[in-house]
Amino acid sequence: MKLAIVPARGGSKRIPRKNIKPFMGKPMIAYAISAALESGIFDKVLISTDDDEIARIAMSYGAEVPFMRPAELADDHTATVPVIGHAIRTCLGWGWDVGEVCCIYPGVPFISKADLLAAHQQLLNTDVSYVFPVTGFPSAIQRALRRLPGGSVEPFYPEYAATRTQDLEPTYFDVGQFYWGKKDAWLAELNLHMNGASLVIPEWRSVDIDTPADWERAELLYSHLSQRGLL
Repeated sequence: MKLAIVPARGGSKRIPRKNIKPFMGKPMIAYAISAALESGIFDKVLISTDDDEIARIAMSYGAEVPFMRPAELADDHTATVPVIGHAIRTCLGWGWDVGEVCCIYPGVPFISKADLLAAHQQLLNTDVSYVFPVTGFPSAIQRALRRLPGGSVEPFYPEYAATRTQDLEPTYFDVGQFYWGKKDAWLAELNLHMNGASLVIPEWRSVDIDTPADWERAELLYSHLSQRGLL
């Protein structure tokens, strides 16, 4: 059994009620649910939440909420892996035959069902415990600058100060959309990055939404890409 688990607690601080705030006409969480359902790969699309309103809205878009997340796993400091582990253990307790599990974050309107399918195939074809999407940094991190009092700067990596950017090794970051993982890896709470492999996705689909300004930019980009048929 392949599970999608969307961790969606109710206590968002920087953007209140972020997980169900309307984004381009739909609650934000609807995009994660729709991508999971439309991929056709999951036997169940579950929501792990501590919030009744989130649960109700998620179910209206086709997800299941067979349990509520305990309060000790719903504060500002709770990491993702224990939350997914709790959901898996709950399902195992019901006798479900859980196999691969994909954690899909709720604030991902640019998520692609094709990426979900490609990452799952990569997980099956390798010995890694997790697969997750990454994209390249827009600027060479080896040429990063430290800003000093008064406005002057110095390089973080002075050994690369004279190196052409095109000669530097490309670097990547985790875009925070989803994590495919093997059941035992989640239960053992293995570190995602130290035990995972990456799927490179385009930078324009790697949009982090943490502030109201991020949200506004994301809606403008989503509208533009939709008009061009890219979403």
